[in-house]
Amino acid sequence: MATTAKTVSEFVDSVKAKNPAQPEFIQAVDEVVESIWPVLEKRPEYRKASIIDRIVEPERVIMFRVPWVDDSGDVHVNRGFRIEMNSAIGPYKGGLRFHPSVNLGILKFLAFEQVVKNSLTTLPMGGGKGGSDFDPKGKSDNEVMKFCQSFMTELFRHIGPNTDVPAGDIGVGGREIGYLFGQYRRIRNEFTGVLTGKGLNWGGSLIRPEATGYGAVYFAAEMLGTRNETLEGKKCLVSGSGNVTQYAAEKLLDLGAMPVTFSDSSGWILDESGIDRDKLAFVMELKNLKRGRIKEYADKFPGAVYTPVDSSLDYNPLWDVKADCAFPSATQNEINAKDAANLIKNGVYVVSEGANMPTVPEGVGIFLDKKILYGPGKAANAGGVATSGLEMSQNSLRLSWTREEVDQRLQGIMKAIHKAAFETAEEFGMPGNYVAGANIAGFIKIADSMLDQGVI
Repeated sequence: MATTAKTVSEFVDSVKAKNPAQPEFIQAVDEVVESIWPVLEKRPEYRKASIIDRIVEPERVIMFRVPWVDDSGDVHVNRGFRIEMNSAIGPYKGGLRFHPSVNLGILKFLAFEQVVKNSLTTLPMGGGKGGSDFDPKGKSDNEVMKFCQSFMTELFRHIGPNTDVPAGDIGVGGREIGYLFGQYRRIRNEFTGVLTGKGLNWGGSLIRPEATGYGAVYFAAEMLGTRNETLEGKKCLVSGSGNVTQYAAEKLLDLGAMPVTFSDSSGWILDESGIDRDKLAFVMELKNLKRGRIKEYADKFPGAVYTPVDSSLDYNPLWDVKADCAFPSATQNEINAKDAANLIKNGVYVVSEGANMPTVPEGVGIFLDKKILYGPGKAANAGGVATSGLEMSQNSLRLSWTREEVDQRLQGIMKAIHKAAFETAEEFGMPGNYVAGANIAGFIKIADSMLDQGVI
């Protein structure tokens, strides 16, 4: 049956009715469908083949229990998921998230975004996402290992180098990937590129930890290039303090910009003198090794100001600081409409998203209305999954590229993503709208592949 909905809202309402209590997923669908609706008008074959109805429905949803034993001998049970969303252009590819907020709706939103993002990378990868409501924070290495081994004991039967290749995400770093890979190898008795983000000694790629943050900065540089500007001397707000944030800050320093903020779930710091390389090294040690809180930055560097989270506020004061550029790199929906208005008020005219969907729809609307340089996550933060794709290529070839080679390929991919989004937006009469450009460019590649392969 062809797509029967006559308007975007009619279609989104039908998706909402089938997916109750999944607001993040509906938000992601709404944003993409609104962008691609003009394409359905121009390409009636998509409507006839119900491409849009099929693309919002996961090919497979896997849900399972994960029992594990803590250091005191107590048994815990968490819930595990893997959403295999779309494999029209390649094996499912997307991260695993371990965080108490994980649920079906959040993972479906992430998987849906991943499908379009992976299409944009120019690499042959479908989209998926997974994870658990397990919280690694405060757990011993032994407890994390036991959980990861139990999680992989179920997941292993659903993944493989030519089927589904997970990676890390929030709560899943090098430690967790190591434990997951070890258990997969133990069960399957094979050494294969089934996960990305691996250690360099056992199949990992140089630049992979840096890639998402680097990519968001490269994308910002490409956007500025359309106005004959560079990042040199730009004052930048960066949220978060994890992997993406750290390497976004590093690349900003490489390109002559000045990051001034970091945050975590307890609060944020503002360092008006700039976060230089020595200060960044302190944050990396604090977060990656000591697993401490960002408040310690202000204790170490007296010029910095720490502000604890105030849940009574209806805005995030981190986004209420005078600056040129913003790199939201913490989590979804961290910039609300008031935050977006504050950014504009304070002179920010470049927003490049390091996190997935960090801006609520009303905030996106404000950015588009003001015609600032706004790079949505599916384009701006695609560097991480792009380098995961490069890791898959290296695994298949049984070789390792140099740091320079990988970084050069990453830059090339971010340029190609920017070019596709920029030119597609112009082609469809929305110049400068990277949201529409990215969504349409990614969608057309997937839709054409689905048409080629029949109704499956």
